[in-house]
Amino acid sequence: MNIQINLDVEMAKNKISLKELSQRIGISMTNLSLLKTGRVKAIRFSTLEAICKELGCQPGDILEYVGEPSANEEPSANEEPSANEEPSANEEPSANK
Repeated sequence: MNIQINLDVEMAKNKISLKELSQRIGISMTNLSLLKTGRVKAIRFSTLEAICKELGCQPGDILEYVGEPSANEEPSANEEPSANEEPSANEEPSANK
């Protein structure tokens, strides 16, 4: 995904823990943790609003568009190649394809 979530950065700036933020905005620690680690596909505006209100930041401080990697750049370690991409030379092809 080309949207990077910088919630951890904003939380560090405000010196607030995941548990404390969860309690203050009324969102479960599990859902907040998934958001913080970027393992979500969507976020409600009401959730984003509550986070921004509590952390005193703008939505753009939390969400950042990072764009497509150029053709000569490899995906970062936590990104998986899309289904239509060939495995790189040092990866073994998956048996499930």
